[in-house]
Amino acid sequence: MNEVKVELIDRFGLLPDAATNLLQIQQIKIDAARLGVKKIDAHDKGGVIEFNQTSQIDPGFLVGLLQSNPSRYRFDGPTRLKIIESLTDRRERVGFITTLLTQFSENLSAA
Repeated sequence: MNEVKVELIDRFGLLPDAATNLLQIQQIKIDAARLGVKKIDAHDKGGVIEFNQTSQIDPGFLVGLLQSNPSRYRFDGPTRLKIIESLTDRRERVGFITTLLTQFSENLSAA
């Protein structure tokens, strides 16, 4: 994805916020799909991350995440992680989801 960004900047100059946002969202989608995340719905009051049945994320890590942050996370069914967090700023929201996906990628189940 960085190659695309570099190419766009090379051809068109500094990218507007909308284009930067689009590239960040696409990178999140790529990373999420790789981890077995089916859907991410993030908004000002938190959001939901829905996992595929074949997700590779360690269930023990998810349980620990819920236990250590019960006011921030909870499960809404067997495959939906609910996020209760004020994420009104778009950049903050993208950063939060990116950090969470990084934590997921560092805690994969042994295959």
